[in-house]
Amino acid sequence: MTTLPDIPLPAGIRARYVDNINGLRMHVLEAGFETKGRPCVLLLHGFPELAFSWRKVMPELAATGYHVIAPDQRGYGRTTGWDASYDGDLAPFRLTNLVRDALGLVAAFGYRSVDAVIGHDFGSSVAAWCALLRPDVFRSVVLMSAPFAGPPPLPFNTADGPPRPRAEDPVHRELAALPRPRKHYQWYYSTREANADMHRAPQGVHDFLRAYYHHKSADWKDNAPYPLKSWSAGELAKLPTYYVMDLARDMAATVAAEMPSTAAIAANRWLPERELSFYSAEYARTGFQGGLQWYRCGTSGAFLGELQTWSGRTIDVPSAFISGKQDWGTYQRPGVFETMQSTACINMILCDLVDGAGHWVQQEQPAEVSRLLLQFLKQAKRG
Repeated sequence: MTTLPDIPLPAGIRARYVDNINGLRMHVLEAGFETKGRPCVLLLHGFPELAFSWRKVMPELAATGYHVIAPDQRGYGRTTGWDASYDGDLAPFRLTNLVRDALGLVAAFGYRSVDAVIGHDFGSSVAAWCALLRPDVFRSVVLMSAPFAGPPPLPFNTADGPPRPRAEDPVHRELAALPRPRKHYQWYYSTREANADMHRAPQGVHDFLRAYYHHKSADWKDNAPYPLKSWSAGELAKLPTYYVMDLARDMAATVAAEMPSTAAIAANRWLPERELSFYSAEYARTGFQGGLQWYRCGTSGAFLGELQTWSGRTIDVPSAFISGKQDWGTYQRPGVFETMQSTACINMILCDLVDGAGHWVQQEQPAEVSRLLLQFLKQAKRG
């Protein structure tokens, strides 16, 4: 690990390792570490990102008095102690164990509670479960770019009816049967081929990530999201191809069709080549399978029963949702954005869609995201 290149971090952020975190040696970025006794906030990244995705908001939070901690999560980056094999044990990547990772990390830093856990993309799911399972530790929560519907329901009022086998979701067959055959990206990400498709992309990992980040950003002008009516093939087919892919195309080919021009790349201020090069070097080294294991935990249904233990529980701590106005992630699961606000989070005090940002909201519009986070933290502390 000592031979890895330095990370192009802004002033005030340092990288370090913390050992013995639920079996991991965790790579962590931190800001505001100079003074002891600060309140803490924990930042959890998504896919395909790293702790590095928080580099633009960490100094802003630290400047107002917070100790800011952002790990490379299990399966990612410079954190080690996880198994990248497709045939390995999926259980360490399930949501309850990812919560255990977060708990272990804040405890290792000497905190019995943190002012907020803030998660983006798949990190939003982990943050939600942190707040649901341990509200005493995670005293508020910010969900970014991926709304939360609450725990899965238990089968209800079935004692006097005939036994029913678990229903198979017909939407995948229906997507494949459309005149333009399609497939859902999360189920594609769960296939054995997905990691190699991206890790050995014909265009290389760097250009793959450039096109992927571009396609899901506000720079891709066709990102103009709106609520879908139902979880049905006809409605899901309205989603861009990074979510509902053409059946015969892998993700590398999907995003290659949307590769930005040389001029557009040179003009990109939110992810210049030097910063993208850090992402691409890390993923070229590790591959993508660690992150893909998270998707497999969900699509397999293997851990549904465990999550049903908390069926009916709500997130009661102060909560917020922040997403890009040009981010389809807000609506990719029809009805969840609305359910989050009406049912799953009963103390949501901020919900904001940031104009000029797609899916990578804290990288595309860091000043506005920092402002919203600080506004929320102040309101949440007032109770």
